[in-house]
Amino acid sequence: MNLLAYLVYQTFADLTRFGRASASFSRATLAAWPALACGFDARYLDAWWEQIELAGLSHARPPFEIDFVDVDGVRTPVSEAVVKRTPFASLLHFRKDVAAPQPRVLLVAPMSGHFATLLRGTVRTMLADHDVYITDWHNPRDVPLSAGRFGFDEYVEHVMSFIRRIGPDAHLVAICQPTVAALAAVSLMAADNDPAQPASMTLMAGPIDCRVNPTKVNELANSKPITWFERNLISAVPGGFPGAQRRVYPGFVQLSAFMSMNLERHLASFEEMRHERAKGDPTRADALNVFYREYFATSDLAAEFYLETVSSVFQEYELPLGKLKVGERLVEPHAIRRTALLTIEGEKDDICAVGQTVAAHDLCRGLRPYMKTHHVQTGVGHYGVFNGRRWDTQIYPLVRATIHDHEPRALRIAASEAPGDDQVTLRALLDAEAHAASAISRAAETQPK
Repeated sequence: MNLLAYLVYQTFADLTRFGRASASFSRATLAAWPALACGFDARYLDAWWEQIELAGLSHARPPFEIDFVDVDGVRTPVSEAVVKRTPFASLLHFRKDVAAPQPRVLLVAPMSGHFATLLRGTVRTMLADHDVYITDWHNPRDVPLSAGRFGFDEYVEHVMSFIRRIGPDAHLVAICQPTVAALAAVSLMAADNDPAQPASMTLMAGPIDCRVNPTKVNELANSKPITWFERNLISAVPGGFPGAQRRVYPGFVQLSAFMSMNLERHLASFEEMRHERAKGDPTRADALNVFYREYFATSDLAAEFYLETVSSVFQEYELPLGKLKVGERLVEPHAIRRTALLTIEGEKDDICAVGQTVAAHDLCRGLRPYMKTHHVQTGVGHYGVFNGRRWDTQIYPLVRATIHDHEPRALRIAASEAPGDDQVTLRALLDAEAHAASAISRAAETQPK
């Protein structure tokens, strides 16, 4: 374990805090004098002060700031409520007052150095048609040692617990890293015939099988033994924080790794921000400022979770090889028979390449073919799969269609409200579907393993 890394970083961050605060004060002072602020020299200074102001990390979750959403053309207020809390996460519900019930969806956010607010755009888009919940992971440096460990098993248990809290017939959408944990959770629930099994599961840009088209991320994970990662990348939270002495993979290390993969692009973005601000056209500069404030809001990862994920997902390929265990239980995706599967990949994804996520289809061989769908979105990288224009216009409609096509509650409501012969027909269809699913399940269970 690198005992000094976190302490050195925190000392440097504390020493430079005054400089960043001074830059913020200078910008505010300049903005208070509009006649002075509109000159080129003043804009140029403001642009440099902005860069200094941004040159530091935040370790607190930013707000989602989703106050309203359009539902069927009506501007509808949105409020946030924590409906379940553990030391390591909150199940956050985005409440709306709508006339008709909407499909309930759990968004499983990555625990990869950023907060759940990285999915702000994903949430905002889905809120129009769905009742949305999200896994709001807490920063481990704020979790005292007395709360215990948090590893891969605990992650999966959180996902199952949150699904049960939302209730039967909910839908699961997992993005990037947690696709493995989400598939494991649904597999275990299916094996137990849990009544809260989700009606559908959407896995987006995730490392289900990293043997397929390995990326730089996969190559890095396999370049060293797991002992090297523990010795060089794991540090301890310094004193002064609730989680002091907790072993973590620091968020600033993860951010540095991400930025180094596309360093030229990030430097060009900062140059563009400074140029646009100086020439007096703030629209693009403001957009970049918003992005980097979110990007520089970093969260640590519990050491157990990070090391177990690197080992089991990226080095040992335990899920596709049929060796993944949660506790003492073997994860068997072929047990899934009631949860429809949608997988989505980005053509230009350099983190989870094409082929890694669709591997879930072969693992979920207990699902009937019509319950499995795959989509490759052309022209997008990793973040474009769940955010941006193509997410809004091309990917989200497919996610929405999958969820609404497998919304059992909507069918039951339709059956209960339909008049006369229509009601009889709908109920008969539902009964036939349930009978067929039960028969197929029993037949599969009698087959030799």
